[in-house]
Amino acid sequence: MATKASRSAARIMMAPAVILLLGWMLVPLIMTLWFSFRVYLPLRGGDQGWAGFDNYVRFVSSSAFWPAVTTTLIIVLGVLAITVIFGIMIALLLDQPIWGQGVVRILVIAPFFVMPTVSALVWKNMFMDPVNGLFAHLWRLFGAEPVSWLSDASMGSIVMIVSWQWLPFATLILLTAVQSLDSEQLEAAEMDGAPWIKRFWFIVLPHLSRAITIVILIQTIFLLAIFAEIFVTTGGAFGTRTLSYLIFQRVLESQNVGLGSAGGVYAIILANIIAIFLMRIVGKNLD
Repeated sequence: MATKASRSAARIMMAPAVILLLGWMLVPLIMTLWFSFRVYLPLRGGDQGWAGFDNYVRFVSSSAFWPAVTTTLIIVLGVLAITVIFGIMIALLLDQPIWGQGVVRILVIAPFFVMPTVSALVWKNMFMDPVNGLFAHLWRLFGAEPVSWLSDASMGSIVMIVSWQWLPFATLILLTAVQSLDSEQLEAAEMDGAPWIKRFWFIVLPHLSRAITIVILIQTIFLLAIFAEIFVTTGGAFGTRTLSYLIFQRVLESQNVGLGSAGGVYAIILANIIAIFLMRIVGKNLD
């Protein structure tokens, strides 16, 4: 049992890491809030004085703001649907005894360790290129006209690229949950004559509910800030401009750090609203 002295010593040893972590988070946040109320033009004299809420009004009243928010949410929901559904399917397949199971699992998880810019470039040049891409050759093989994916099906292409990168993460979490399932329950249900679909719906899926919730929570936090894949592929064109990319464009075009900081505050507010909503779901599933 921990004594009062040992608890005090533990707090003292943890204090430097906690202080460093708080500074790492609070300093950028405070600077963002400060600049959001200033007219800061780094290439035109620097700080131009107090702006009040003008930056916030300019950013939210822009015609591109709500479309960017909508695009962000569509991409997040699309990626979550694909990664959760296919993650469950792949996790169930990987749990079956197959030859070379360890190698197959490594190959399935490998895309998660590829940098977002690298994976986006691979998809853009090797798969989705309308002239020399793999999909273009397959289309011609069947006598069809190749598709210019990043312009004609831009939103679906972005969702596909991001899903390919995040599917291994969902599969890994869900596979861990599948392996913790009590096989005796499935065997008892099978002996009672329950078909596979009912065993999955009433036994497997409820068991995976916690893992699915964790996957949704973690992926949503990261997907709300999606940027690299769009920057490399479409450059925000063809209706793929997310909130993060809009902030980048506003700072780059106007050279106004204050305007971009106001957009960053909006992004923080949006992320916190969604995080609070998801945390309540997580809390219910983990009770």
